[in-house]
Amino acid sequence: EGDHTISQKNRAFRPGEVTIGRNESLVFTNQDSFIHQIYVDGLFDSDEKGPGEILNESFPRAGTFQVRCHIHPTMRLIVHVK
Repeated sequence: EGDHTISQKNRAFRPGEVTIGRNESLVFTNQDSFIHQIYVDGLFDSDEKGPGEILNESFPRAGTFQVRCHIHPTMRLIVHVK
């Protein structure tokens, strides 16, 4: 329960897969030296975040979602929401 931290480092999400409960938050920390952004089609689309910035996103409904970065299309995070 509570928050789960996902780091954005070396153009990758770490961990690359996570399971959370509905309405729990993921805390994204940018640990790279360049900007990142995160989105899930139909759920959210964040602003760009610079190095050291933190972003909080919650997942209001159950399912499996793929979090991506518009800037780095190879970045993928699989989120299972129960």
